[in-house]
Amino acid sequence: MKKKSGVITLLALFMFFLFPVFAWAAEDGIDTGDTAWIIISTALVFLMVPGVSLFYGGMVRQKNVLNTMMMSFICLGVVTILWLAYGYSLAFGPDIGKFIGDLSYLGLKGVGIEPNGTIPHQLFVVFQMMFAILTPALITGAIVERMRFPAFLVFLVLWTTLVYDPICHWVWGGGWLMELGALDFAGGTVVHISSGVSALVAALVLGRRKGYGTERMVPHNIPYVVLGAALLWFGWFGFNSGSALGANGLAASVFVNTQVATGAALMSWVLAEWLRHGKPTILGGASGAIAGLVAITPACAFVTPMGSLAIGLVAGALCYFAVSYAKVKLGYDDSLDVFGIHGVGGMWGALATGLFSVSEGAEGLFYGNASQLGIQAISIVATIVFASVTTFVILKVVGAITGLRVDDEAEIIGLDVNEHSERAYSV
Repeated sequence: MKKKSGVITLLALFMFFLFPVFAWAAEDGIDTGDTAWIIISTALVFLMVPGVSLFYGGMVRQKNVLNTMMMSFICLGVVTILWLAYGYSLAFGPDIGKFIGDLSYLGLKGVGIEPNGTIPHQLFVVFQMMFAILTPALITGAIVERMRFPAFLVFLVLWTTLVYDPICHWVWGGGWLMELGALDFAGGTVVHISSGVSALVAALVLGRRKGYGTERMVPHNIPYVVLGAALLWFGWFGFNSGSALGANGLAASVFVNTQVATGAALMSWVLAEWLRHGKPTILGGASGAIAGLVAITPACAFVTPMGSLAIGLVAGALCYFAVSYAKVKLGYDDSLDVFGIHGVGGMWGALATGLFSVSEGAEGLFYGNASQLGIQAISIVATIVFASVTTFVILKVVGAITGLRVDDEAEIIGLDVNEHSERAYSV
């Protein structure tokens, strides 16, 4: 009995010392600090989706708030499954013709906790997943109050697959824009130009809301808008700084640049609004902050704080002009100004990267390298053309499968009741 118990003790000691060796081997090459920061950053980017829900939900009429929020929130389910199934592979799999990734990672085949840089590969997958979820959620602001929910679901699947995944591969996955030298640190082209341009196309294809231009269509809950903007600003630190993929000096620099540009854009939007209308508004302040966040996203790792200040100051005033003047003159119904903020702000941010970049070997025009500005312009034009044409085709296909737009009666009643049999408020 004593012999048996001694053997068990020896085995227990052997396993005790052996398991740490196995654990260490599995984590070899992974930095715990970097891993912790990217886990936090992933959670911060996740928080941006409910942030969009609140930001958009507060800006629509009361009868459409739940439908508006649902269109953002459902992306968390649909795109998660798509990214797991094939989206990550198309975006980051081994390159095919500099256009798309192959299906090597289908169903995350072969993707485990082995290092991808200094973080586990699966962590990189889920961090990028959050970008893929957020991008189509941004588009919904242009189509609210009139698009059928089943049609949106079909559009969501097709757009994520045929627009987001290829552009993501072009810029970050080894595609032709990466090879060309286009700078987009955290998503100016991949996220904001692609979604902003697609939103404009969707708004044009769907047409104006019933009563647009003749009825008052004011935000029903501005505190929601401000809370949503605050969550977006908070989450954007993970969006931008997390793209450094490590807890390092670059992440710190990006953090500073993100704050500076956002504060500057908030002020320039509010001042432009104040000068034009005589009073500042909190809705304008929230919108200006988002414009600054959008504009600094592609440039945040490549510019100085003073460059960030300039980018933000221009972004706030430029996006205000696009929303308050250009949209009115052109007469399109981009309900919540997705193109005016994300499209215009994203284009300015991508161009500004080519002006203000101090990155060694990829300096901008103001630092003696005009070619970088040309490369940035190519990336903008390519994204606009591909996203707009593909989105138009997708919408026509979806429209042929199932009607895109609710009927007039449903639009008058509201999409909360018509599409979901729910009401946001009891009274």
